[in-house]
Amino acid sequence: MITDCTVGTFSCPTPRGARPRRIEADFSGGAITSCSGLLLAGLAELPLRLFDRLAACFDDHRHPELVVHDVETLVGQRILGLLAGYEDLNDHDDLRKDPVIGAVLGCLVSKREDCEPLAGKSTLNRLELSASGIDASKARKIVADFDKLDALLVDLLVEDHEREPEEIVLDIDATDFALHGTQEDRFYHGYYREYCYLPVLMFVDRHPVLVRLRTASKDVASGIGQDLCRVIRRIRAHWPATHIIVRTDSGFCRDEIMTFIENEENVDYVIGLARNARLSQVCADAMAQAMASTQETGKASRRFCTFRYRTLKSWSAERRVIAKAEALPGHTDDAPCKANSRFIVTSLDAATHPAQALYESFYCARGDAENRLKEVKCDLFAERSSSNLFDANALRLYLSSFAHVLYNRVRRAIATTPLARANPITVRLKLFRIGARVTMSARRIHVAMSGACPDKTAFAAAWKALAPG
Repeated sequence: MITDCTVGTFSCPTPRGARPRRIEADFSGGAITSCSGLLLAGLAELPLRLFDRLAACFDDHRHPELVVHDVETLVGQRILGLLAGYEDLNDHDDLRKDPVIGAVLGCLVSKREDCEPLAGKSTLNRLELSASGIDASKARKIVADFDKLDALLVDLLVEDHEREPEEIVLDIDATDFALHGTQEDRFYHGYYREYCYLPVLMFVDRHPVLVRLRTASKDVASGIGQDLCRVIRRIRAHWPATHIIVRTDSGFCRDEIMTFIENEENVDYVIGLARNARLSQVCADAMAQAMASTQETGKASRRFCTFRYRTLKSWSAERRVIAKAEALPGHTDDAPCKANSRFIVTSLDAATHPAQALYESFYCARGDAENRLKEVKCDLFAERSSSNLFDANALRLYLSSFAHVLYNRVRRAIATTPLARANPITVRLKLFRIGARVTMSARRIHVAMSGACPDKTAFAAAWKALAPG
């Protein structure tokens, strides 16, 4: 039988007040949850059938008669845990008794008397040890199909739109996941000055459409052309007429990627271009004008110019380049202003996309996509690459990305509240982590949430927007 750890009773004198009383506390409350707001995540998941569809991306080689917790329950429990702020599998040894998580997943009664309704850390660990393309063994009975996970991300994007959009922007960005152990395929990266992985994520607006955990031993743009091709093909299968603009930084400015996009119908790119001596020489006149203006006014000044450019060896064609020649006020008399030039290369036509507007209004807006990456990486714990197996850490990145899909749906539901622009951490603290007492009868589950919750209005707005009918 499963045993519970007895913590004991906590006692202290009343610190303030006219009548001296002792305060006593313990963990004997019974069916009480600290994350009743996950009911909103359950409502957001219902029309998507996300947990069911995620389970279909795994091959379960366990003996059916011995299975207590199916794959749908495991992935659902893991994603709900991430949304609630529980990144460690150890936490689920207690969370497996949580009545709200059980209610959302439909697991209030266990299939066996010696098991809890939800899975503990050991069972969830079997899920995270999934490996793509590796035969099921004694240790790996649940095997993930990463191709199916990739396809599901794009399918969820398409379903999120009522009609085919005229244009979408596909943002690509990379980051680092620091490694502090002896993980598989770990390498030292000179730029980040640490052992790490270098994952690449692709977003359309706020929606992840591809995630790749990659080693730090390769160029960040290596293989991105093939991944980009697969994503565009999947989007094209649903939206044949949509104009796609690929937007990314200079780390992905490679001839292979630009040539592929140029050969695709109705696809364009806007990509950062690293500064060099030739580029600086071309925009020297514009920079001189900006420097003169800054010296005269003491304020930052910008000039833009556009020209055709081709590298000496690496590019196969001449392309349109936009230069931002910016002068910034200096801090000393010897340097009254400082040059700050930036460059982008694009396949968009100058007649429809002027240089300044394309740089300031379009390219700089990719900073918002970096926020999405930080939400998946930090707020939803994708960077927690603590498994020794590379593919297990890759699966964690996928699970955090699907958790981000649910977060987006909840965030949209509170668009008319003060939490409209809240990040996952704020949504977690304000809406998901609400204490409640849960009582169950034959006909209903009553979740009595704390009356001291300061965000009742936002919760009610989200419930109204997400609840069916």
